[in-house]
Amino acid sequence: MSTSGQGRSETGDSSPDVLGTEAAILTTAERLRSICPTISVGTLTADLMHLGDELALLEEAGVSMVHVDVMDGCFCPTLTVGAPYVKGLRTPLIKDVHLMMHEPLSRLEDYAAAGADVITVQLESAIHIHRLLQHLGCIEHISGPERGLVRGLALNPGTALEWLTAPLLDEIDLIVLLAVDPGWGGQVLSPVTYSRVAKVREIVATTGREILVAVDGGVTRDNIAPLARAGADIVVTGSAVFDGKAAATNAKFMLAAMQTAGAG
Repeated sequence: MSTSGQGRSETGDSSPDVLGTEAAILTTAERLRSICPTISVGTLTADLMHLGDELALLEEAGVSMVHVDVMDGCFCPTLTVGAPYVKGLRTPLIKDVHLMMHEPLSRLEDYAAAGADVITVQLESAIHIHRLLQHLGCIEHISGPERGLVRGLALNPGTALEWLTAPLLDEIDLIVLLAVDPGWGGQVLSPVTYSRVAKVREIVATTGREILVAVDGGVTRDNIAPLARAGADIVVTGSAVFDGKAAATNAKFMLAAMQTAGAG
């Protein structure tokens, strides 16, 4: 069930008076679960000179979620965008913000204030990752405490899944498995990603909680369906959509592949 088009005004605000009836009674986590399996489309691969048109195109294609990779040039070698970019995304789509930055504790409020619905941090990015996740849980969604932020925890391909223990799992709504090392272009999806997804699903099952599982990096038309069959609820895809040719067609294809394979 897609809730694309609900939640924010044309100015990008998400105040309660502009929420649809259904969105008003859903927390952000519930809203996200209701649209899975789905894709989160990376915006940095879009035509940034015509970003408003690109976002409208995604919405018309049935996409409900857009992804922003925030890299600080320290945690990973690439430097991308910050909170002002997130705030400037004028869209009703779910804003999925992935912080790939060193020790992001002091910056979390900036991204919540910019309108992030989902904030994912890297397990490897902070010495006291548990405290960081706890702090994130105390930050209000821009539209009020009843909505709540979705808290995500991302793991690099070389990070052991044994780090996913009860203290951390109690503080998150989403686990993101990176299928490539962050910050380097031209990589292909690591083949162990499929088994890692299956293993994480087993780990989540032991918690009794509804924690979603996502995959990010190296996603193509050829591997999105196998990722869904492996158990991914969300797949992040950017260049496979914005390939400079047919973004709407690509988005529809990726979304349909995810939904069909995920329902099987």
